Amino acid sequence: MESRVQHLHVAIKLMLSITLLLPQASFAATDPDELELEPLVIREDDRRQVDVDQIDSEDFEIGAYGGIMSIEDFGSDTVVGVRAAYHVTEDFFIEGVYGQSTLGETSFETLSGGARLLTDEERDFTYYNLSVGVNLFPGESFLARRWAWRGGLYLIGGIGSSEFGGDELFTYNAGIGYRLAATDWLAFRFDVRDHVFSSDLLGSEETKHNLEISGGLTIFF
Repeated sequence: MESRVQHLHVAIKLMLSITLLLPQASFAATDPDELELEPLVIREDDRRQVDVDQIDSEDFEIGAYGGIMSIEDFGSDTVVGVRAAYHVTEDFFIEGVYGQSTLGETSFETLSGGARLLTDEERDFTYYNLSVGVNLFPGESFLARRWAWRGGLYLIGGIGSSEFGGDELFTYNAGIGYRLAATDWLAFRFDVRDHVFSSDLLGSEETKHNLEISGGLTIFF
């Protein structure tokens, strides 16, 4: 009996020794109030401020243009005109144009040394037309890294009349252009068009193609 008591006494001393050797922190309970939590910080990317010009909500456009017009058989000369357009939707617009140029001399007049087919007054070339335009590929044009302007290609075509040499000729026109919005009310336009009519001024009835290249300014209101 005494031997069992001694063994028990030794076991208790051994357990106490092991307990004293262990770190006291492992037996300490963690108090939630003593926990230090770092605040959650959400960083947002710095956003660059961009100012974008937009065309006014008004749908009317007027302007003037100038360029070069090559009139078949009569050479090339300057052309000037005015235009007015109504934008039916973002994709379609209707445009009226009035322009004028001057006929040069034909090869016959140049080689003959003096024969003239037309008087000075009859060499005044004027035309007007009504056309429908379709906006294609609207987007932006970039100048360096700081400026972005709205612009886009458009196709245009219609009918009208051309007058020269004492005749009024039914005329088709078709072409392509580019509109570049410099501000919210001002735009640059560049056009290439072909004015097609039939004429017998030089003897036989022939279809004439008259190419026009022009540029101009328009305003929206």
